[in-house]
Amino acid sequence: MTPLSFALRQTAPEDFTQALMADFMKTGFSVISDHGIDLPLIDKVNAASAAFFALDRDVKQRYFDPDGAGQRGYTPFGQESAKGVDAIDLKEFWHTGRRLADDHPLSSSMPPTPAVAEIEDFDDATDSLFNAFDTFGITLLESVAEGLDLPTHFFTERVSNGNSILRLLHYPPHKTPPPEGSIRAAAHEDINVITLLLGADEAGLEIRPKDETDFQPIHAPPGTVVVNVGDMLQRLTNGILQSTTHRVVNPSPERSKYSRYSMPFFLHFEPDVSVNPMEQCVTSDRPLAFPEKMTANDYLFERLRELGLLKD
Repeated sequence: MTPLSFALRQTAPEDFTQALMADFMKTGFSVISDHGIDLPLIDKVNAASAAFFALDRDVKQRYFDPDGAGQRGYTPFGQESAKGVDAIDLKEFWHTGRRLADDHPLSSSMPPTPAVAEIEDFDDATDSLFNAFDTFGITLLESVAEGLDLPTHFFTERVSNGNSILRLLHYPPHKTPPPEGSIRAAAHEDINVITLLLGADEAGLEIRPKDETDFQPIHAPPGTVVVNVGDMLQRLTNGILQSTTHRVVNPSPERSKYSRYSMPFFLHFEPDVSVNPMEQCVTSDRPLAFPEKMTANDYLFERLRELGLLKD
């Protein structure tokens, strides 16, 4: 997959939009270079992530809320599985959410992120990267809006206070053979609007575009961001943009002793935003594919139950 330079957004915006939409309609994924997110900040968060996951298990467990559906703070190894898959994913992760004032109208829908006492600058660094991703993602959605013949800021007002999440992911080394059927992340689609992923230091990400039977690896050059369509955007566009199945496979034997780290940012709508297909996306050639009326919050919690993170 040839990287698409984000610089084109400024110098040739129509060309950038056309190329991004072509990627999203063909595979649901795009690799973006020249993204402008501060590289020293990325390095700082990478170091903070490795330091956090290296903490003793009982220390990390203090940041786990068993009733929080994995929405903020720490989620231990073996808690999450893909929709429709019984085997656990071989990962642990941390979630940083949007910082809101206590009296913000949406504060009841977005719990605060716990502060990490053990690692200096952890909170400031992760908050800063959250904000950088948020700004970058909103700009990408301006191109998506233009590609759909919508006003440029159509998505901006719907995601500006969205329930977005920065996830720090750790896939531990395989010191013993993994449980039968378990891989680092089983085949799934993302819940949200778009996902922004900073390249991992170890291979493993694979995608299976619609109408394809085989998975194919994504090779993102260093310094690029992998962007993919989530289910909410697929639903809103009635399938014009596709949310593509992807997974993270287990390492080769010679790499099994190494951890894998990555940092996806899941950009979400605000909780009450409708994710019903837009009227202009429903035609005789593309009949209504998602008839159930839902808000972003409805859809999120439905999927969290399917992932085993939210218990009824």
